[in-house]
Amino acid sequence: MSLRHSYTVIAPLYDALLATAGTGVRAASLGQLPQQGDLNILISGIGSGLDLPYLPPCHRYVGLDLTAAMLRRARSRAGGLRLNLIQGNSMSLPFADGYFDHVVLHLILAIVPDANACLRETARVLKPGGSVLILDKFLKPGETAWIRRTLNLLSQHIVTRLDVVFEEVLAGVPELKVEADVPVLAGGWFRRIRLVKK
Repeated sequence: MSLRHSYTVIAPLYDALLATAGTGVRAASLGQLPQQGDLNILISGIGSGLDLPYLPPCHRYVGLDLTAAMLRRARSRAGGLRLNLIQGNSMSLPFADGYFDHVVLHLILAIVPDANACLRETARVLKPGGSVLILDKFLKPGETAWIRRTLNLLSQHIVTRLDVVFEEVLAGVPELKVEADVPVLAGGWFRRIRLVKK
């Protein structure tokens, strides 16, 4: 089953599964965005738009997702935001180098088939000095986590990977450096990370 097909099928259930569980951590992550200005911000893998209520209204946003079903749900949450929704692939972004001031990657690095490609593309479209806000589930380097790794054999083909080690992904993108890395949910399995482009 392709990722596009999986998320088209689960789009109606997505909010029921994730809306309340991540409310506080989404707000904390997005609270790191500047509260003033007129910046270009990419939400790569916008999904159903669960991040939208926490975004400062002063900026211009582009929300990208692989599926039209998720984009339809996001559109209904846009409110008064200046938001342009685009169907596309987070591993091959249709934007010019250095176009965005900030990029949001909430629950996308562990979903895409190639997290390295997703983060490389994020760095490419980000201006120097810009930040990447990440919220996702990651294994720690060297962590065995047999149950998660076993479940991953099935889950990676349907909705998400459970075996992504963030440090391995970051190693392929030397122009990004970690500014903050905070464990937030499930005993630190979920992390809120802020990267900055050198």
